[in-house]
Amino acid sequence: QVQLVESGGGSVQAGGSLRLSCAASGLTFSTYAMNWFRQAPGTEREFAAGIGWSGGFTTIYADSVKGRFTISRDNAKNTAYLEMNSLKAEDTAVYYCAAGRSVVRDYKWYNYWGHGTQVTVSL
Repeated sequence: QVQLVESGGGSVQAGGSLRLSCAASGLTFSTYAMNWFRQAPGTEREFAAGIGWSGGFTTIYADSVKGRFTISRDNAKNTAYLEMNSLKAEDTAVYYCAAGRSVVRDYKWYNYWGHGTQVTVSL
């Protein structure tokens, strides 16, 4: 049974930083792309960042987070991370990790999801 467990969310002031973690089990972590999506109230889930599983771990970012967020992975720990800096109020959302065979921006493509962690950025 695949499990993805996010942690590290919380409340922070604008300009601050948070580091999210996604611990995976029940799958061969090293052969899955790991991705972070986010969903604010009343909006559709949107892609934030993804990291591939081969060929140098290619990373892809949404334009809205590029230059501020960094995705990484540690295959020895079966864990993916999302380092978030220079946070803005519009980054407020529930953040979800998703595992798939590729990095795909469409959330409907993924079967494996965590339950999410809340990130709140105040002015």
